Amino acid sequence: MTVAVTVKADGTGPRIDRNIFGQFAENLGTGIYGGVWVGEGSPIPNVRGIRSDVVTALKALRVPSVRWPGGCFADEYHWRDGVGPRAKRAVTVNGSWGNALEKNDFGTDEFFDFIGQIGSEAYISVNMGSGSVKEAADWMAYMTADAGTTAGAERAANGHSAPYRVKFLGLGNESWSCGGAYTPDYYVDELKRYARFARNLNVEQNGTDNPAGGSIAGSDPMRRIAVGPGTLDTAYTDAVMRAWKARDWAWSIEGLSMHQYTWVAWPPSYASIGFGEREYATLVKDTLKMEDMIRIHSAVMDKYDPDKKVPLVIDEWGVWLQKLPGSRDGFLQQQNSIRDAIIASINLNMFARHADRVRMAAIAQMVNVLQAMILTDGAKMVLTPTYHLFRMYVPFQDARRLPITFDAGTYRFGDVVLPRVDAIAARGTDGKLWIALTNVDPGRPVTIDVRIDAARVRAATGTVLTADRVDAINSYDRPDTVVPRPIAARVHQGRIAITLPPKSVTVLSAAE
Repeated sequence: MTVAVTVKADGTGPRIDRNIFGQFAENLGTGIYGGVWVGEGSPIPNVRGIRSDVVTALKALRVPSVRWPGGCFADEYHWRDGVGPRAKRAVTVNGSWGNALEKNDFGTDEFFDFIGQIGSEAYISVNMGSGSVKEAADWMAYMTADAGTTAGAERAANGHSAPYRVKFLGLGNESWSCGGAYTPDYYVDELKRYARFARNLNVEQNGTDNPAGGSIAGSDPMRRIAVGPGTLDTAYTDAVMRAWKARDWAWSIEGLSMHQYTWVAWPPSYASIGFGEREYATLVKDTLKMEDMIRIHSAVMDKYDPDKKVPLVIDEWGVWLQKLPGSRDGFLQQQNSIRDAIIASINLNMFARHADRVRMAAIAQMVNVLQAMILTDGAKMVLTPTYHLFRMYVPFQDARRLPITFDAGTYRFGDVVLPRVDAIAARGTDGKLWIALTNVDPGRPVTIDVRIDAARVRAATGTVLTADRVDAINSYDRPDTVVPRPIAARVHQGRIAITLPPKSVTVLSAAE
């Protein structure tokens, strides 16, 4: 079987915002402690307590933003517990995740040090559950006020005289559930207060007063992101967008959050190791629900925002599976297989196809939790198949999406029926033509014939991520079981021919 793919090299499409490749790092299990933070006195190589191997790996992904401190943890996090001398910081209990002790060694200043080391932007989630507007405003002042203020002077005394750059501010988290179980209308009333008073005081981002009147806007102001849906129920989406449409000068938002996990049913019952083709096919089918979530909630947003000024921010997504045998309850430790990388490719492709509305996302989570990029155990570290998938997709960051057509075909397993092939194409910021091709079928290769309209392709190079088994993983003993490898592509009369292995993701670069 040969699948014909056509790409219009001179086509126009929306920019695939690099922020859809964002990450999520919650104070949860060993996601921070052991995964990012080891402390200055650790024998594990580190810079100011932040482990160097993880930093090096994440820098290669060009991570656009990191969401922190949660998640559900954000709505029980009180920022003052995590600033100042560590020996004097409060020791608290993480009631959301296993009642683990939280020593608060990793707080605001450590977080900004971390994202500075990996070259990323801050996505701060403020506490709208157990906190207050004043607490959020005080935290913003600590992070963003001039050192001449009391808040800024405290930050300077803690080692950072210049204001921090807060690029994104999450106004609550899952306020329909663990963030306070608010009704949509109650959340909107609270949202207006937090959006008004949790101010970014960083002059570089927000400008200065204009003596002639008004304000000189900063070149890259902070974006406030409201809580949106976690199911197909549109009540939150409608309430927030209706309020945004009717807003006055005093408040606004610049994003609406959406959460959608691949788990089939709650509580998660699918294993991350030792599974077969039925589990593979069922989870891939479940991840396609993301398309309905985007489509249905985008339609509500379009009603109030036809110009798509407010992006849909999918800031929690990924595969949520059973915890690994022997791991602690509430730590959400799971392995990461070629199946999970294929699921990630399908989701990223969906985000790209909806790039006019979906302009930011954050996979859950960065290290050691859920669909992680990286796993650590003491000094040991391994890169997961999902890490490698994200690295292969780096050329799509801020690329211009191109029109692409193809017959997806069908893959069947029992009563599960799925599209066999998925694909996107884009013109990268490097000027090159990039094509991502996913073969969902775990048993059969597929030959692809790519025609590039309005371009003469001279050569094509490719990288493929695949494995022998659907449950193949990278372990500390065998870290290179699932890694990207070169794949041959043939060019004849301007057309690209390539055979995709079963259960694989391939990224091609075409030279014109």
